[in-house]
Amino acid sequence: MYASGNQMFFEDNPFEAVRGRDDLNGLQKIRLLLTLNQSDAERNQINMQAVPILKDPHILAAAVAENRRVLTPLWLELLDEGKKDGSIKTEYIKELSGLLPLINFWLMPPVFPATEEEVYHKYHFVKEVLAHMGLPLYDDDTTSFTVKFITDITETPCGHTLMSEKADSNSEKAFLIENEI
Repeated sequence: MYASGNQMFFEDNPFEAVRGRDDLNGLQKIRLLLTLNQSDAERNQINMQAVPILKDPHILAAAVAENRRVLTPLWLELLDEGKKDGSIKTEYIKELSGLLPLINFWLMPPVFPATEEEVYHKYHFVKEVLAHMGLPLYDDDTTSFTVKFITDITETPCGHTLMSEKADSNSEKAFLIENEI
């Protein structure tokens, strides 16, 4: 399943989709890339099905190595472009290019156990840290996709969320979206 997700990524690579866009600055390209990647329902479904296998340390290590090999240089290219055009204001483009591929792993409860509420808290932590580092990635579009990602990722294979009450999570999501916390 993970290999199938990788194949789909290369067939419809969001980094390639934004690379030639002269009408966008580096930060806008990254935001569009995130939106394109998160809006690919078929790829997301395959990736969600593959999440439980990341509990296997060998598969997780291989996934991290593959992401580092493939994604880190792609992130570095876009971050460097954003730094050059002034849309990204950081001295840490190399470090951020290595960090960005790891964030999704950290947000996955099978890899780093967490309730839905804790994953939301992690997301807002990441959002704040990246903005503080000069990389304000998350806007309204990426936030709405992230809410769906968190809901999907925190569901168990039985379809039950890790939180005790689904109603509380729905009100939490609405509060987070409305108040951009």
